[in-house]
Amino acid sequence: MNQANPKAVVLVSGGLDSATVLAMAQAQGFDCFALSLNYNQRSTSELDAARLVAATAVQHQVLDIDLSKFGGSALTDTTIAVPEDEPGGIPITYVPARNTVFLSLALAWAEVLGALDVFIGVNAVDYSGYPDCRPEFINAYTEMANLATKAGVEGQKLTVHTPLIDLTKAEIIKQGSALGVDYSQTVSCYQADDQGRACGKCDSCRIRRQGFLDAGVADPTRYV
Repeated sequence: MNQANPKAVVLVSGGLDSATVLAMAQAQGFDCFALSLNYNQRSTSELDAARLVAATAVQHQVLDIDLSKFGGSALTDTTIAVPEDEPGGIPITYVPARNTVFLSLALAWAEVLGALDVFIGVNAVDYSGYPDCRPEFINAYTEMANLATKAGVEGQKLTVHTPLIDLTKAEIIKQGSALGVDYSQTVSCYQADDQGRACGKCDSCRIRRQGFLDAGVADPTRYV
């Protein structure tokens, strides 16, 4: 690690988007510290994928935070089925306040590391309609973060980077492929099995599969 390089905290879920974001941050010259959250999500195989994806980071932390205690989402409550159609509106796979919680933990680690940059793979084009994936949310969060932290008060501005926010899934895949991202390591499915094999039916699977098709890139996803 070159001490002259700026540090960045990168949220790494184990999915396609966050793997691409990590590669982008590294290509920009950041020393990347990867953060993954074990929030008792339905598919724990994505954490196995996150460990593979984050192997190139300076450090990888996996924090436990049990959002299933609250439930309210098909990803944190096993009594709620993962939908296999598109009902419209905000889907039941939305985890209440997830990105707010995740960004706050990334922010805390960034302060300790002396990092002024946080990367998150939110996307407002090919996504499932989550309110915490929109530019309005990221802008508001960044403003809050600079009011809430010691670094911000002392005039060191934190930046939340969202390099994928205006890209289609195909564009994300093309950029990641150019950076050498191994998408066979990633897991995007909402209900992947213990081996990381995707269902091929949920919203996330459909968006991912179409992205590879539109990008003209072979889909390395392992399906059940």
